[in-house]
Amino acid sequence: MLTKYINAAMRRAKYEILSDDESFYGEIPGFDGVYANAATLEDCREELEEVMEDWILFQVAKNLSLPVIDGAAG
Repeated sequence: MLTKYINAAMRRAKYEILSDDESFYGEIPGFDGVYANAATLEDCREELEEVMEDWILFQVAKNLSLPVIDGAAG
């Protein structure tokens, strides 16, 4: 279930190339503080997924709710 939740969140990710150094920036709308920056798109995606996992663990540890994705919470 956790893997499905993360995959659903990652499908919402938005990426852009930063003009100052041409690195990639990614974020997941609706997940405050979940963002990443890396030299390649693939590295950015991997880093974003790791940040997402850590964010979920933090939310669960603090007994905070998770956003609903595709009709279900994490």
